[in-house]
Amino acid sequence: MISMDPRALIDREPMSRFQWGVIAVMVGLNALDGFDVLSISFASPGIAKAWGIDRAGLGLVLSMELVGMALGSLILGGVADRVGRRATILGCLVLMTIGMLGAATSHDVMTLSAWRVLTGLGIGGMLAATNAAVAEAANGKRLALAVVLMAAGYPVGTIIGGSISAVLLGMYGWQSVFVFGAIATVCFIPLVLFFAPESIAFLMHKRPANALKRVNAVLARMGHAPVASLPLAEARPSKAAAAELFAPDMARATMLLTLAYLMHIMTFYFILKWIPKIVVDMGFAPAAAAGVLVWASVGGATGSLLLGLLTARVRLLALTIGAMVASVALVIAFGRAQTDLQGLSMVAAAAGFFTNAGVVGLYALLARTFPTGLRATATGFVIGVGRGGSALAPALAGLLFAAGYVLDSVAILMSLGSAIAAVALLGIRHQPPATE
Repeated sequence: MISMDPRALIDREPMSRFQWGVIAVMVGLNALDGFDVLSISFASPGIAKAWGIDRAGLGLVLSMELVGMALGSLILGGVADRVGRRATILGCLVLMTIGMLGAATSHDVMTLSAWRVLTGLGIGGMLAATNAAVAEAANGKRLALAVVLMAAGYPVGTIIGGSISAVLLGMYGWQSVFVFGAIATVCFIPLVLFFAPESIAFLMHKRPANALKRVNAVLARMGHAPVASLPLAEARPSKAAAAELFAPDMARATMLLTLAYLMHIMTFYFILKWIPKIVVDMGFAPAAAAGVLVWASVGGATGSLLLGLLTARVRLLALTIGAMVASVALVIAFGRAQTDLQGLSMVAAAAGFFTNAGVVGLYALLARTFPTGLRATATGFVIGVGRGGSALAPALAGLLFAAGYVLDSVAILMSLGSAIAAVALLGIRHQPPATE
C-alpha cells in the first residue's frame, strides 16, 4: 500500500487502458445524445408531411427537447454532484429510452412535444454527468484532450445514427428513427454498469462509508497500488452549490461561460435542426436531406478531433474563440443556398466543423475552470441556461421563415450568436484553472 492522495496519483501517472475505456464509454454516451437530440430533425420532414405542420409549428416541435435538456442540465447536474456521476447517467438512460419509445407512438404535436421534453430531460442530465466523469477519469496532461474526445462523440452519433436513419426512412416511416434510438439507448445501460465505476474524485469529495474500499477497487482497475488511507476531506462552505457558482472567484467565469454557451449553441442548433427541412424544401428527398445532415456531422466530428489534437500546441481558449469566429462566416455561407446536393453537403460540413469545435472547446473550458465538487453543477447550470435559451433558436428561425425572410437573411441573423460568444470568452482569458 502507498500513502498519497489518489487524485494526485491519477493526475501525474500515464493514462491506463482502463481510464481510456471509461472515456470511450462516455464518448459513446455523448454519441447517443447526439443521435437522440437530432432524431427529431431526421424525422421532421416525414412528420411535417404526415401531420400537415407549417414551418412555424415545426420550429416549436424542434425546440421541445432543448427545453427538456435545459431542465435536465439544471436539475440533474446538481444531482450528479450529490449522488454520483454513474447513478445519474443510469437514470438518464432510462428517461431517454422511455421518451424515445413514447415519441414513436405519438399521433399529434402535443403528445410528441411532451415525449421530446422527457427525452431532453435525460439528455441534459447526461451531458452534465459525462463531462464531469471524463474530467475525473483523465490525468492532468490529457484532461483537455479527453473532454474534447467525449464531446466529439456528439457528431459521431449523428453520423452513425443519421446514416442508419437514411436507410430506415427509405424503408419505413418516421417512427422507425425513434424506435432505433430507444434500442440503442437501452444497450448502453450494461456498458455503464460494467465499465464505468464512480469516479475517485467524486468518492473523495463525498466520502461515503465505504469510500476507501471503493477508491482502492478503482485504483486496482487502473493498475495502481491501493492507498492505506484517504487524506482528510477539504473543508467546504455550507452554502448551496448553485450559490458557489456566484462566489467572488467564480462569478465572472460562470456568467461569461454561460453567455458564450447560450449564444454559440443558438447558432449551432440553427444549423443542425433546420438542415433536413431546408433541403427537403429545395426539392430533395428526406433520405437525401438526412445525408446532408450527416455531412454536417462529419465536419463536426473532424473539427472536434482536430481541436483536441491542437490543445497540446495551442491555448484552448484561443482555439475556441477562433472556431466561433469561423462559425460566423460559415453559417452565413450556408445561408447562400447551394443548388445541388454536393454543394449543400460541403458547406454544411464546413459549418459543422467550426460550430462543433466551438461547442467542444466550451466543454473543455468548463472542465478546466470548475473544481470537482462544483464541476457537474457548473456544467449543468451553463448547459441548462444555454440550452433553455437555445430552444428559441429553431423556433425563432421558423418564425422568421414564416414571416417571409429568405434563407440568407435568417442565416446572417442566426450567425450573430457565435460572434457574441467569441467576445464573451475574451473576458475569461485571465481566469486561473481549477484546483481540486
